[in-house]
Amino acid sequence: MQTVQKERAPRNRTIAISGSDQAGYAERLIKLAERTSLAEITDRTANQDMKSATPLLPDAFVDLLFLDPPYNLNKTFNSNSFKALSSSDYLDWMESWFLPLLPTLKSTASVYICGDWRSSSAIQLFAEKHFKIQNRITWEREKGRGAKSNWKNCSEDIWFCTVSDNYFFDADAVKLKRRVIAPYKENGKPKDWEETDTGGFRLTSPSNIWTDLTVPFWSMPENTDHPTQKPEKLLAKIIMASSRPGDFVLDPFLGSGTTSVVAKKLGRHFFGIELDHDFACVAEKRLQLAANDSTIQGYADGVFWERNSLAFQPKNDVRHREADDNLTLRLLEEPM
Repeated sequence: MQTVQKERAPRNRTIAISGSDQAGYAERLIKLAERTSLAEITDRTANQDMKSATPLLPDAFVDLLFLDPPYNLNKTFNSNSFKALSSSDYLDWMESWFLPLLPTLKSTASVYICGDWRSSSAIQLFAEKHFKIQNRITWEREKGRGAKSNWKNCSEDIWFCTVSDNYFFDADAVKLKRRVIAPYKENGKPKDWEETDTGGFRLTSPSNIWTDLTVPFWSMPENTDHPTQKPEKLLAKIIMASSRPGDFVLDPFLGSGTTSVVAKKLGRHFFGIELDHDFACVAEKRLQLAANDSTIQGYADGVFWERNSLAFQPKNDVRHREADDNLTLRLLEEPM
């Protein structure tokens, strides 16, 4: 299938593949046909059905497994589609593709499973069967259409699980930097916060409610045409909390490549599997771009920033301007 190029606005930064360079990115893709070694899949993208690929993977090599399967609703992904199932059938469907993945996990591995409110009950039953559930993260997905007879759906869940009680988690790596609303002082000095030329800030412990994420949109340099693309900042939190540099991250529903791209930017090894050829090529293009640009919007100076708080940093600092989630569009439109 050849990608049809959309007419883009002049400042639209969506990553796409032209017909002329798609072949080059396609050459980088692999397809597993027999039992493979770790070296053969390290830092690669496979373009095939994950059900055909996962039984051919090595045993016990995964430190972090990120699962973002189709949610239990009607959705089309280019030429592929998913039809909503009953909760019990959705659970059976998850079992059908997951069992070959189990041998790939280290005993110390962490697993993150994405879903929404419709799939929540099935995911919980699935996770309880195979793992130790540590927590459920709910993140604000601020995009979404309003509804006249229901509440607007603008949140998603990520179930944090582990294979055993022996797992890695670095809470200090994923603290959130917030602006101080009530700058309390003790003996004239800030108490538990930092005073800077641009305001007061406090590092807060990471919670299971994430309100600092922005779903990629057309003016963001990470944006693609994938209909359910996750923010790079979301994957950065998960990867930094639950893996060390040099660890191995696996994503069998890679989509447009966010997991692999962020793993590369953060010095982890990765392997991604994507059924759709066009999105697999987009993932390879993003990996090429990541070789020269390791920035992650919303992550700067070694910390994750509360949404909009980077607006108070100097505007001539390109790194901060690119890192700000919610103000990217406005700052792009202002004169430099």
